[in-house]
Amino acid sequence: MTASTSGLSERLDRLRLLLASSRGQFLLAMLGLISGVLVGMVIILFRLLIEGVQSGILPGGNTEDYESLSWQARILLSGTGGVVLGLLFHFTSPSARRVGVIHVLERLGYHEGHLPFKNMLLQFVGGAIAIISGHSVGREGPSVHLGAATASLLGQKLRMPNNSIRVLVACGAAAAIAASFNTPLAGVIFSMEVIMMEYTIIGFTPVILAAVSATTVNWAVFGKTPAFVVPALELGSYWELPLIVIMGIVIGTLAAMFIAALKWLSVKVKNIPLWIKLPLAGLAVGLCAFFTPEIMGIGYDTVNNALSGELAIQVLLLVLVVKFIATIISIGMGVPAGLIGPTLFIGAITGSLFGLLFALLPGSISQPGLYAMLGMGAMMGATLQAPLAALVTLLELTANQNIIFPGMLAIVSANLTTRELFGYESVYISQMRGIGLDYRDDPVAQSLRRLAVTSVMNSSFALVQPQLNRQQAEAVMVEHPVWLIIKCEAEMLLMPAADLARYLEETHAEKLKQDEDPELIIDLQELPSKRKQLAAVSSQSTLQQGLKILDESDAEALYVIKPLGSSADKIFGVVTRQIIEEAYRHRA
Repeated sequence: MTASTSGLSERLDRLRLLLASSRGQFLLAMLGLISGVLVGMVIILFRLLIEGVQSGILPGGNTEDYESLSWQARILLSGTGGVVLGLLFHFTSPSARRVGVIHVLERLGYHEGHLPFKNMLLQFVGGAIAIISGHSVGREGPSVHLGAATASLLGQKLRMPNNSIRVLVACGAAAAIAASFNTPLAGVIFSMEVIMMEYTIIGFTPVILAAVSATTVNWAVFGKTPAFVVPALELGSYWELPLIVIMGIVIGTLAAMFIAALKWLSVKVKNIPLWIKLPLAGLAVGLCAFFTPEIMGIGYDTVNNALSGELAIQVLLLVLVVKFIATIISIGMGVPAGLIGPTLFIGAITGSLFGLLFALLPGSISQPGLYAMLGMGAMMGATLQAPLAALVTLLELTANQNIIFPGMLAIVSANLTTRELFGYESVYISQMRGIGLDYRDDPVAQSLRRLAVTSVMNSSFALVQPQLNRQQAEAVMVEHPVWLIIKCEAEMLLMPAADLARYLEETHAEKLKQDEDPELIIDLQELPSKRKQLAAVSSQSTLQQGLKILDESDAEALYVIKPLGSSADKIFGVVTRQIIEEAYRHRA
């Protein structure tokens, strides 16, 4: 290694140490900005692929016009998509098959946000096929995975500490939602509320910059046109507030049914091979589209019709029931795409239906489009258990502050119904629990994830052999280390350096005699001392990972390494259980 290369490596190490603590906010903010640009580019490629193929196969080049296809073409398209997906996943290694928001949550919960490239690639291709072939899914779920993975891979490439990689995952998720909906603030809140499940001061700045930069990149290609054409509506009368609460309760019940049915189906088909259930899902969606082609694809055109009040009650009822069933089949059977879009669809249809029914009551009632907008927010908030993200999404989609007050009432009513009356958590957490996974979001875990081991380690140590002569021992103590790391054949031990210093001081009177006998050695394993067994922990690891290693092993302390190879690992410092506990108490 040349001097310049060595100097660069040392500077990078210093930057990584800065990011490991809470002092690297500016650097993390710049990385968030860069990740947002990268994520924006990936989302643009994903969307261009989908819309490019759709415009080539759908009548008139309309990317949403599945309704103009014959019923035979609709069944053939969705069925063929299911077959292609089944074969694609069947010939993919099992470790690469996990995709979507649940995969992101799993990697955060169990792998500190390290998302693999192979899963990202499968999500890109599989998500595009699912949406193009008309499955009842959305592109926001795949976008979140693609965004989170892009930002995570950036952090992994730079060998950043895991606490910073977790923040970059949040940046990627926020950027993806922002670029998909043109809603940068909703992306930030979604990332914090649904993905990270916590709000942190150090996380806000990079996540905001990521959302802003991704939105800017998206505007450069697709313009500022919003995802939905939303009329400028407002609440007509305060007498409608009880009606909004009633609608919220019904939508909350519908969200609970959606979560329960999705969890039930996911568990029931868990052991069916993908090459069987994905084609079955495609066939089932095609049969559903035989009656109601509106349920195919993302369906934003139908949502816009609902917002404009152009759909009759009978049509709304039919589309609602069939869309509900088709979405549960698609997501429950493992189609690699998202459910956020379908929840907005179901909410808009339900809200519009209520608006038309309320219009039959005596008195002046707001237009159905208002209730459709409120229904979108209520269904999204109740299904994801993310009320603030849903409210901000409503606000950004409508650009109308008059929607806030009724929106809060509808979303809170739906959320309370789903969670308190029926006892359901977020649809993602419910799905994770259904397949035997969990996501630790308790305060202790959250606090320990925010710091890397390098931010609290004690770097005052000396690496020594188990046996030293007096001259070697005194040379070690010249630097006044706090700890001695004893490198034994089968293990590493930790010993307070003060115990060796005390021994040398007590035996000072015998120094001349020992000098006369150069073979006389000091066995560090025999000295009176409380030695601790050591386990290795990577310099990228968070305090939560370090504590997990201590809990799952016989070790009582950790030595922090920068992996360079089996025989060349560089030791950075020492972390004891006491240090971890003190760090938590300091931040609590």
